Amino acid sequence: MKHKILLVLLLGFVTCFTVSAQKVTMQFRQVKLAKVFDAITQQTGLAVAYSRPTVNPDRIVSVEANDEELSSVLSKLFTGTNVAFEIGEKKIYLKEGTSSGTSLPNGKVRTVSGIVVDEKGESVIGASIQVKGTGTGTITDIDGNFSIEAPETSILIISYIGYKSIELPALSKELSKIVLKEDSEMLEEVVVVGYGVQKKSDVSVSVASVKGEALANNPATDFRQALVGKMPGVQVTTPSGDPEGSVSIRVRGISTVNAGSDPLYIVDGVPMERGFANLNTNDIESIEVLKDASAAAIYGSRGSNGVVLVTTKKGTSEKLTIQYDGYYGIQKVSKKLDMMNAYQFAQFAKDGHDNAYLSEVSGASPDDPNSVRPKSYHQIPTELFPYLEGQTGLTDTDWQDAIFRNAGTTGHNISLSGKTQTINYFVSGNYMRKDGIIINSDFKKYSMRMNLDGKYKRLKFGVNFAPSYSTSNSVDASGAGGVVQSALMMPPVWPVYNPDGSFNYQGNGYWRIGTDYQHNEVLNPVAMATLQSNVTDRMSITGKVFAELELLKGLSYKVSFGGDYYGAHNDKYRESSLPLKGKDYYDSPSNPEGYSSSSLYFNWLIENQLTYTTTFKGKHNLTAILVQSAQKETSKTDNVTATNYPNDYIQTVNGGTVTKGGSDKTQWSIASYLARVQYSYAGKYMLSGAIRTDGSSRFGKNNRWGYFPSASAAWRISEEDFFKRQKSLSFINDMKIRVSYGVTGNFQIGNYEHWATMSIDNYILGSGAGKQIYGYKPDNIERDDLSWEKNKMMNAGIDLQMFNGLLGVTVDYYNTNTSDMLLNVPVPLLTGYSTSLTNIGKVNNRGWEIALTSQKNITTDFGYSLNANWAKNKNEVKELGPGDAPIISSGSVAHAYYITEVGQPIGNYYLLVQDGIFETEEDLKKYPHFDNTKVGDFRFVDVDGDGVLDLDKDRAVVGNYMPKFTYGFGGKLWYKGFDLDFNFQGIYGNKILNLNRRYIDNMEGNVNGTTIALNRWQSESNPGNGQVNKANRKQTGYNGRTSTWHLEDGSYLRLQNVSLGYTFPKKWIKPFSIEKLRVYVSGQNLVTFTNYSGYNPEVNARPDKALTPGEDYGTYPLARTFMFGINLTL
Repeated sequence: MKHKILLVLLLGFVTCFTVSAQKVTMQFRQVKLAKVFDAITQQTGLAVAYSRPTVNPDRIVSVEANDEELSSVLSKLFTGTNVAFEIGEKKIYLKEGTSSGTSLPNGKVRTVSGIVVDEKGESVIGASIQVKGTGTGTITDIDGNFSIEAPETSILIISYIGYKSIELPALSKELSKIVLKEDSEMLEEVVVVGYGVQKKSDVSVSVASVKGEALANNPATDFRQALVGKMPGVQVTTPSGDPEGSVSIRVRGISTVNAGSDPLYIVDGVPMERGFANLNTNDIESIEVLKDASAAAIYGSRGSNGVVLVTTKKGTSEKLTIQYDGYYGIQKVSKKLDMMNAYQFAQFAKDGHDNAYLSEVSGASPDDPNSVRPKSYHQIPTELFPYLEGQTGLTDTDWQDAIFRNAGTTGHNISLSGKTQTINYFVSGNYMRKDGIIINSDFKKYSMRMNLDGKYKRLKFGVNFAPSYSTSNSVDASGAGGVVQSALMMPPVWPVYNPDGSFNYQGNGYWRIGTDYQHNEVLNPVAMATLQSNVTDRMSITGKVFAELELLKGLSYKVSFGGDYYGAHNDKYRESSLPLKGKDYYDSPSNPEGYSSSSLYFNWLIENQLTYTTTFKGKHNLTAILVQSAQKETSKTDNVTATNYPNDYIQTVNGGTVTKGGSDKTQWSIASYLARVQYSYAGKYMLSGAIRTDGSSRFGKNNRWGYFPSASAAWRISEEDFFKRQKSLSFINDMKIRVSYGVTGNFQIGNYEHWATMSIDNYILGSGAGKQIYGYKPDNIERDDLSWEKNKMMNAGIDLQMFNGLLGVTVDYYNTNTSDMLLNVPVPLLTGYSTSLTNIGKVNNRGWEIALTSQKNITTDFGYSLNANWAKNKNEVKELGPGDAPIISSGSVAHAYYITEVGQPIGNYYLLVQDGIFETEEDLKKYPHFDNTKVGDFRFVDVDGDGVLDLDKDRAVVGNYMPKFTYGFGGKLWYKGFDLDFNFQGIYGNKILNLNRRYIDNMEGNVNGTTIALNRWQSESNPGNGQVNKANRKQTGYNGRTSTWHLEDGSYLRLQNVSLGYTFPKKWIKPFSIEKLRVYVSGQNLVTFTNYSGYNPEVNARPDKALTPGEDYGTYPLARTFMFGINLTL
């Protein structure tokens, strides 16, 4: 890597001293000579006089000086040229002639050559090699090589911006390979903070940053998946393993119940609302997350949930660089559930039928044959008898194996980048294919990007253009009727195929035909995945053009126009050979159904920006911006459904009869104004203040405009003289404290929530039976006062660097108060409505974040870089409107209750508390229980202690989906050409409502179940493990009621990824004109440590439902991936 971080961050700064001192301090990289002249004049008061062509002011130079004599700096500038200088009282005169530096030291002159590399062994381009005390010098070439004539008695100075200088004798053997080490004091990382960049040392707000290198070698279809575990306070979850990618990001908790909780995404200055899977991870230079309100407030009404800033790559090298990255991997399901086999299921089902028979028929015996039992669920299906008898060689289908497969994934990316004196360019193309681990699911993506930036005199200009196309084949994996849940429920006694090769449908009610054994009807999941198609094509285009003109010195005007187009087309078809679900359909052909929908979104943004930057008296740095922007989005959708296809040959909607359809068009717009001032003094004191005002079409006319101020300050204590004098603190290299405050808003609500809108309804007009007439009815109350939810956040933090980079610590504390939270409040019935959306609630989020880093180069060939982070957030509802009445909500299934109440987090589980089982009749007599409870049924806690169990009164708050804390750690080790990367991620203290257990662990014997059933209660002498109720086809005692039996600990620690790479020595690959060649093997999602019994502890079937989160309801499992890849640079 050509030191990209240095090429990005060296914007240059000037610290002035008095004219009489004739000393200067500067740090420039790849700038015009004229700019260096300007800095010299500003610091010394001396004008630089010269004439063309003797001196070319457009020559690109790099120079570094720290309180250095002016003559020494001039010697560096004109080393190797035929330019002499003379320093006068008012001017510096440049003329043709011999260098004004002193002559070479005495001694025999020899040619000294070698190579300069960094600590990772990569070539350092443009490093300065100077004969000490003279004007003689050179720089390294594109491969880091140099050659210079120097006296044998001389000293050579090797330097490069951002690295510690080295002095070596001309005869030293170390000159053959010089290793430069990073200067932690000089190497200033740059972070994007919105509408500009800042040196990390000058940042006074809470910003988390991940560079593009940390995202590399990751086969994620969505770039956000590569952020997992890398940022404190930024919870990135992957609730589904769908090949298209499923990602949820929450920054510092949840602060709303009816508005959205997703952060704002900005890609190269353009807001991005959707289509994240179409963004190529290889194109990303860096990702910053603005976490506190002061940082996010510059985005006003859209910053309440945090802001994710994505910056893509640009050309940095003067040489054309061609880079290829490719990989191929194999995926397999990361976990299979332990399900009963056919023989275990047969005994389990028999017990269920027996217990129903025994509890309902007086004098019954489990040994009674079917002939004496009443028909239906009292009888045992005859197909189970061979299994109960222990016959071998019978059908024993593993339905998980039937739907899961080993799937391939591959990616190819090629990029061309470089720069000339006027143009920087970066062009890339990408292809990715990811087959799903569930049969007949896959995702393919084609994308390209072109980033051009140029400069002509005082004008800067640029174009970003990134089109992409993707297509996916999906399967319905979610819910009780999905492919995954059906595979778990299907009895293993049924085969996938009949002897003639057709699909077997005996699970679809065969046991309910004739003699109704009342087993659940389950469709063949392999047939569901095969005979239903669900294809989605997506086209995404993001782009931006800008022009920036320097009006005066330090003052520039920039205008930009950006757009984000996203279009999707979906076609679904259900073949006639797939029956409908249920015994009435069994294996009969169905009426095929087709569905087609299209949607498009176009979002444009125009911005005008004035920027003023100045440095005065050498230590005062000031940057001020004014921004005006306007944004608008238009969306259009339409859909049609068709049936009555004559056959399955034509599967588009025109092959059938259209039965229904619909279309929609919506728009929203926002106008904004922003002013921000950033000030720093001598690198010690940093201040920033901003005010943004937004006007949105989504809010009522009385509150359409919102005002969002912010302020922050930082003090770099380590730069104070009193701090430097304390020897006991000498181990601290850098120490900065920060404090910030800001107000942000949330505008993620419907486009027309404040309007009195209409909807279609039916009216009966006329006498008698009347006539049905289509018409309209009001469906929303006009709300002229509807306004933004407002977040007011205070943040305090400290940044430490200690032991010369051996330990870095960042600690943040934040406290966020959300007011005007949108709630549905009861209104008088005379209005015609029961509730109305109103700004009335309050929520508080507060927490701590800690990030640790450590980096050390133990030898020139061996080193490490480690990182860890930890974050804790506490969520608390403060107000809920009149009377603070709690909000009780229901989840995806009956009796899956949640409660949101004052003093508690949003969306607590609110369930019956299961406390073991009644093992004996004596136990049953001791404890309160429901009237129909029997021995072997669940024992529930009498929560209110009144001695009577009540389904409503005895519910309790039993946990929340939000974790108590999140954490992650990882790092990189390198030894010579080998490198090892790893990353762990985890959460602790959250709960998951595992609704799968309502079906596969319902203990009714009507579907297959997990091996937990083997520990069930079977008799008083064999009570199992005391936690699993008895099998009973007709459950008693409310065992099937959603309770804490279905609630599990979701804590986990996951090895997210690990990779081992080897970079070939340059001497091996240089003959083939290869600059860099690296091969690697890696693994993703290799192991998860958790007590959760489901597929994935990250699961959340309802990520957008703040009141009812944390359900596992048959989602697509995650894949474990093993991969081989190559990185090639020419």
